[in-house]
Amino acid sequence: MEEAKTILVADDEMRMRRIIRDYLQIKGYTVLEASDGLEALSLMERRGADLLLLDVMMPHMDGFEVCRRVRQRWTVPVIMLTARGEEEDELQGFSCGADEYISKPFSLKVLLARIEAVLRRQQRQPTGQITALDGLEVDTNGRVVRVNGQPVDLTYTEFELLTYLISNSGIALSRDRILENVWRYDYDGDARTVDTHIKKLRSKLAGQGEHIRTIRGIGYKFDPQPVEEQP
Repeated sequence: MEEAKTILVADDEMRMRRIIRDYLQIKGYTVLEASDGLEALSLMERRGADLLLLDVMMPHMDGFEVCRRVRQRWTVPVIMLTARGEEEDELQGFSCGADEYISKPFSLKVLLARIEAVLRRQQRQPTGQITALDGLEVDTNGRVVRVNGQPVDLTYTEFELLTYLISNSGIALSRDRILENVWRYDYDGDARTVDTHIKKLRSKLAGQGEHIRTIRGIGYKFDPQPVEEQP
């Protein structure tokens, strides 16, 4: 029998934590609770978790800073929870390494769908190794990306997005198609999520990020041709 996945819920609102905890426990998950950012990091150190749900507004240390510190030490997926739905907050969440961003209020069914989708992406078995370009190497077995020989730290979602684009090199992919195949569920947000992840991915890939082309009115494609050879 597969061991239950552990989810760490960090939120200073006790009622919110308990609602999420009770629902996830019914669904078969083990749940740890933290009332602030420092406690969340302490629990990660002592107990560990398979996924983190981080509220943004917490005392002592906010969710953004917790996410940044988690990313320095662990590869666990992170979903940010916030009552603030502004675009700048969402961009900041993705910039610190979050895999998903959910604005409150949300339904527990939607939250569960996001959790299960992130965990499925994490558990999905890679096949083979892709060496896309001379300066860009993507090792799907080891889940390692290198640019000019130097490793690049990508989140789970960024890695899945990159490998999906490469596996469809030269094909113009709509934002909806990318959402369906990378996020792997009926995403209830908007295409801005894809744009945000593409922007962050390009930044991390430095010059190699220019191979991810914007197709006006459609979406994106990965062009394997060297940038300097484009007309």
